[in-house]
Amino acid sequence: MAKTGASTKLPRSKGTDMATFYEAKECARKVKYLVLQGQNRRIVDEFMTILERREEFEQHGVPIPNKIVMYGPPGTGKTLTAFYVAASLELPLIVVRLDSLIHSHLGETGSNIRKIFDYARAVPCVLFLDEFDAVARTRESGDEVKEMARAVNTLLQCLDEFGESSLFMAATNLETELDPAIWRRFDTRMTYDLPAASEREHYIRLLIGDFDCEASVEQESCRLLDGCSFADIEQIVLKAKRKAIIERQPLCGSHIRLSHEEYAPVPISIMSHS
Repeated sequence: MAKTGASTKLPRSKGTDMATFYEAKECARKVKYLVLQGQNRRIVDEFMTILERREEFEQHGVPIPNKIVMYGPPGTGKTLTAFYVAASLELPLIVVRLDSLIHSHLGETGSNIRKIFDYARAVPCVLFLDEFDAVARTRESGDEVKEMARAVNTLLQCLDEFGESSLFMAATNLETELDPAIWRRFDTRMTYDLPAASEREHYIRLLIGDFDCEASVEQESCRLLDGCSFADIEQIVLKAKRKAIIERQPLCGSHIRLSHEEYAPVPISIMSHS
């Protein structure tokens, strides 16, 4: 695949792009405001240490981990973590939406999956599959059982054959629906939750940056945005900044409150049952 710029396209399926190629420098720009929650920060730091000391682990006969599954509510940083890992390892990131790989023709889904994995085996990269449950769903689900079972079998084979030169990462909001055999293929698992108060405060401070604001706006924002995901917080703070710029005023609590009302984030409990 020729690298023709910021986002080189991989093979197409159903007239849509199956994946997009991002250079490591692009990945670094996208994670400016990433906040990794406590345990996930430790997991990623340990993961990086292992890869940096690869030879030492190989001398002891300890396998190098290269498959990470991330699960939790939407907007909590799973995709950004993939960008962060790619940037840290200085590897290109291949972002795949598995729902775009699914095809109605018999066997085509499995063929699309194999094409993506064959590419990742040939070119060192971080391969990231979003909405992983779209194809890794349990083979006992009952909907289009035979075709989806074949796709899961192909996925299992690809995971077993995945080499050590690339890293595989997957994200899902529906971890309970993944096939048990898929779970066993991952050597690293990361759980994502809505940000706690300290994480909200830190993230809001990053988003506000050196923007002129009232002294109490950070604490008021933290209180008001309780229950919001990182993605929701970002959109609300950006909307509030726009209001402040329009009014040529410092960012204040009223801007945050009005932006929160207009954005109206959907509660995670509702999204999970949709």
